[in-house]
Amino acid sequence: MQKVYLDNAATTPFRQEVIDEMVKVMQQDFGNPSSTHSIGRSAKAVIETARKTIAKYLNCKSQEIIFTATATEATNWILRSAVKDLGVKRIISSRVEHHATLYTVLALQEEFGIQVEFVNVSSAGTLDYHQLAGLLTDEIKTIVSLMHVNNETGVINDISRIGAMCQQNMAFFHCDTVQSVGKTDLDLQQLPIDFIVASAHKFHGPKGIGFAFVRKNLVLQPMLFGGEQEKGWRAGTEAVHQIAGMAKALELSYENLNEEINYIADLKSYCWQQLQAAFQEVKENGTTTFYNILNVLLPFSEEKTTMILFHLDMKGIAVSRGSACQSGSAKPSHVLAEMLSDEDLKKPSLRISFSHYNTKDDIDYLVETLKSI
Repeated sequence: MQKVYLDNAATTPFRQEVIDEMVKVMQQDFGNPSSTHSIGRSAKAVIETARKTIAKYLNCKSQEIIFTATATEATNWILRSAVKDLGVKRIISSRVEHHATLYTVLALQEEFGIQVEFVNVSSAGTLDYHQLAGLLTDEIKTIVSLMHVNNETGVINDISRIGAMCQQNMAFFHCDTVQSVGKTDLDLQQLPIDFIVASAHKFHGPKGIGFAFVRKNLVLQPMLFGGEQEKGWRAGTEAVHQIAGMAKALELSYENLNEEINYIADLKSYCWQQLQAAFQEVKENGTTTFYNILNVLLPFSEEKTTMILFHLDMKGIAVSRGSACQSGSAKPSHVLAEMLSDEDLKKPSLRISFSHYNTKDDIDYLVETLKSI
């Protein structure tokens, strides 16, 4: 049976070079990076080289990169510390954020009684920037938490515009860049952003490792207490091989960026054309979307909705109805619930997400399988 993986927004397959790099580090640099002997120092050097590599491609200072297990962990730490340590009294976000942000914001509202405002989202998935500007004129110490690329629809937020608004109104800006780091250029010297988060497995690296960017001179308190790892902000022995794998994955992603953007964008365009030819009433959920994510509303009956992923899986096709974090849930996507009518929510929407490992044959097989359903 043919196997087709079209769920790259959930996670991406490893590049072989990343696996090779991780194996090499596991074999040669197994020491504890906190040890003072030569084997420990060698492991520490791997970590700091990786930190410099990541900083180079994002155009920031290496000391502004903090390694974490996941972007979820980094988001929790940044938002909690903003409230507890930076004196933030209000969070402005949106209801289409990843649950790592949404649930953290709601927990902070309940725990500390902070003010929470949600920016409206249109039926096309775009933010109401005028509303955001109006909210920021109030003189309340604020952090804005808005993502760059939506993980379900691929809708792109104008983070330069958001950052400029935050800067003008003395607000902090935290940006979930999980879907864009390694897939588009991000110049953190030019972008007015205070915090970003990323996960390696979204750009062909290992799971269980990510990082936070924390703008220099912003003082947060530790997320974990213990040793002095990560400038004392995150205690615990570092996963040296995973950090090395993440840096290698990011390096390869940016070295091949333009070529892969063109290839993947062409695949997405081809997929959309083939779906339109096969299903006249198919619609795209969202406008101004990222080049590797296509979220489509299929003109199928409500009865077919619950079984569509099962049928595709039986044919060896991996796609998603929403984010992988909630794909086991029978509830509709919280993102699409903000965008679609109640009637359209009952119909099947698929998130098809591409990488440079996909081919047009994959798309043809997907479309033919959908036609058979």
